[in-house]
Amino acid sequence: MNIAHLLQRSALVHGERPAVLAGVRVLHDYRQLAARVAALAGHLRTRCGVQPGERVAIFSANCPEYLEALHAIHWAGAVSVPVNYKLHARELAYVLADSGARVACVSAALRDAALVAGVDAGALQVLGDAAWEEAARGQPMELQERAPEDVASLFYTSGTTGRPKGVMQTQRNLLAMTMAYFTDVDEVQPGDAMVYAAPMSHGAGLYNYAHMLRGARHVVPESGGFDPAELVRLAEDVGRLSLFAAPTMVHRLVEHVRSTGASTGGFKTIVYGGGPMYVDDLRRAIATMGPKFVQIYGQGESPMTITALAREHLADTAHPRWEQRIASVGVAHACVEVRVVDGQDRSLPTGELGEVLVRGDTVMAGYWNNPEATAQTLRGGWLHTGDVGQLDADGFLTLQGRSKDVIICGGSNIYPREVEEVLLLHPRVREAAVVGQPDAGWGEVVVAFLVADGDEVPHAELDALCLDHIARFKRPKAYRWVSALPKNSYGKVLKTELRAWL
Repeated sequence: MNIAHLLQRSALVHGERPAVLAGVRVLHDYRQLAARVAALAGHLRTRCGVQPGERVAIFSANCPEYLEALHAIHWAGAVSVPVNYKLHARELAYVLADSGARVACVSAALRDAALVAGVDAGALQVLGDAAWEEAARGQPMELQERAPEDVASLFYTSGTTGRPKGVMQTQRNLLAMTMAYFTDVDEVQPGDAMVYAAPMSHGAGLYNYAHMLRGARHVVPESGGFDPAELVRLAEDVGRLSLFAAPTMVHRLVEHVRSTGASTGGFKTIVYGGGPMYVDDLRRAIATMGPKFVQIYGQGESPMTITALAREHLADTAHPRWEQRIASVGVAHACVEVRVVDGQDRSLPTGELGEVLVRGDTVMAGYWNNPEATAQTLRGGWLHTGDVGQLDADGFLTLQGRSKDVIICGGSNIYPREVEEVLLLHPRVREAAVVGQPDAGWGEVVVAFLVADGDEVPHAELDALCLDHIARFKRPKAYRWVSALPKNSYGKVLKTELRAWL
């Protein structure tokens, strides 16, 4: 089944419901949105020559037309290639060449960057310009059938450890991911609204399908991005607002609410993921905004769907293991299996650290044109995530970081998150990231990069804090104060860059 069927279904059943909003302004209802998508799909086929299975890139900041482009590509039976709009022209050129994208749908502000990247002017479709609007009023085409194993989207990994790889997400993957949202993340009602404050090329955009299926509203902020004050106003004016956010975004939103005393009644659900949410930050978030949070853990290789930490678990403060649970990433989604294994892929006992493996209908078909990486990552029928974690007796998974980030000091493994959690207990440490620095005597030593909330903290004070909570050998040997941690556009700290700074 074509994932665009979800839009077609809602247009038939809920055609009069508001579908797309720019801020508080309703742009299209579901019937109008489906008509525009069908016409744009026809344009891709007749004017651009896009055939089923061919790739079409989207290189755009968040805008209402993003949803139209995405669903038109699917409607035409083509493969979407969502590209991080903050990429350098050289990086964009690599993705376009590797995917073999026939057409690129770009926002007006990025048109020149796409041309610099080598996109032929005739292959550019500028979102929202006069030609786009004319195409959206053109001849519609029938929804193209696709098989469950057909590739629906090529999602390029962030490429922090080399060239990005194109993850082949199939129709089955996206449909299973969508259904898992209802079983493990949140129920969606017709009056709900999904706001796209995080990049639509990533996790936030993937949640459009669940809300499309239920005939909910899709809200693109007027700013096109994340602004805490704007989100608070939208929650008040639009109501029943849900969003996907990186932990850094949650932190900023919570601090805005705390400092302004703003009402949070208009927020329904805040799903966070894409990086560690530290216990102290999470405790503050729940105290400030109430039980509105759900955590998910996923990768492009199993989009948004490995584990989930439900709002009832986050809100159950009376549970004797509440603090351990909120430090976890929850339990396996209903549609996947999760294991923790040793270096020979043997399952480890409860509580032991190893690599996290996943199997299920959300797991990718493989990497585009990269059989070697596919074979390495999908060994034995399981997705090898490269993440290090442990399962408790109740099935809750706690991550300790990427396997490549483990610090080996004097033969002992040190997991950065454990040290970061302790450093963040200090009220004047706003952010912390721990990496290993090569050392002739110890192999590696622990170095902490810190962002201060106010004045920098004396290192002796941080040493004492660490010695109160973790073994002496895990204590950082050096503290580096910086104005900001390097992050990608999804809010993930780039530890490869921190290691390069050293």
